[in-house]
Amino acid sequence: MGSELNPDWTELTWECLINIFSRLSMEQRWGGPMLVCKTWMNVCNDPLLNSVFDLETGFLSSIETWNWWTSEFAEKVDSTLMSVVERSKGGLKEIRVRHCTNESLFYVADRCPNLEVLSVKHCPNVTAEPMKMIALKCPKIMELDLSCTYAISHECMVMFGENCKNLQVMKRNNVPLSEVWMFESYENYMANQPIFTLVNIDAHAIGFYMPQLKHLEVRYLKMSDNALACICKNCKKLEYLDLFGCPNLTMSGVINSTSTLKNLKELKMPDFTG
Repeated sequence: MGSELNPDWTELTWECLINIFSRLSMEQRWGGPMLVCKTWMNVCNDPLLNSVFDLETGFLSSIETWNWWTSEFAEKVDSTLMSVVERSKGGLKEIRVRHCTNESLFYVADRCPNLEVLSVKHCPNVTAEPMKMIALKCPKIMELDLSCTYAISHECMVMFGENCKNLQVMKRNNVPLSEVWMFESYENYMANQPIFTLVNIDAHAIGFYMPQLKHLEVRYLKMSDNALACICKNCKKLEYLDLFGCPNLTMSGVINSTSTLKNLKELKMPDFTG
């Protein structure tokens, strides 16, 4: 038994270590406890510590660099995600990622039946195929963020609406016009991507197939007043609606459509003063 001043950390139980390491972020565990000894590395591999994969916090706190858009960086993201999927033993419930590819998402579809949150933002190499598989095999999804991932078709959104009956949060934000220039310099990102064609068809997919939504973000989506009316008519449970930057909406259209949403608590309007 170690002294009070020099405790013997090797005597900590597995359950105690799980409790301690759970207070650390994934990056902190991988850069700290996993490198201490084999026992601590094994604890960090416990499925209980691998139920959440969140890279979004790291991306938000970092300054964007050109290498984020390279195939080498995407391979690293894929490798990291797949390793966590493997460690979770089917228990992964939350994924928040950027710059991954189809490879890791196919892996997720086959091994994460308990997935509840999926955020796939700024992923130029992600297409419809793995997302359709996830929609079919991960019916527990409650939150879905497909912002700025333009190769994902509206058919995917239809499938998520049809198969994920608990889906309550949907985010389908676009890149604002003022920021398009930042992406144009990155090879293979904006080239050949239909950046401004995500219009009424996306909105109708949401309106007709996601009636259970409570939270919806469609920033900078170039939808019409009629498309918004479709959403508001069918998604009657909406409590939060973000329409900021939607250039084709009119003030009267927004007011008329949202007036039918009896549960609406917060509405972010487009800037009609510009």
